[in-house]
Amino acid sequence: MTVGGEGAVPDERRGTVVSGVSVRALADLAPGSRATVVEVVPDAAPGTARRLGALGFTPGTVVEVVRRAPLRDPAVYRVRDYEVCLRRAQAACVRTTGVER
Repeated sequence: MTVGGEGAVPDERRGTVVSGVSVRALADLAPGSRATVVEVVPDAAPGTARRLGALGFTPGTVVEVVRRAPLRDPAVYRVRDYEVCLRRAQAACVRTTGVER
């Protein structure tokens, strides 16, 4: 998957545009937002990528940001039928699209 290209414009909130679709890191979504997982970044540590996949962060899965700690780290996400708490660095490895509020 290539990022950018002709006509690609970065999203004002640290996202990017991939094939005309805005892609944002899970860590950048606001509480109450829902989005669909696109990928776990390829340059993530192998252990982190494997663990995120085991937790259900796989392409096509809908994720909801439930709440954040007062200092924004960690955050609670609803994925599939359960809630999971991730640090910001881990959530930054998950790319999402189709953000809804």
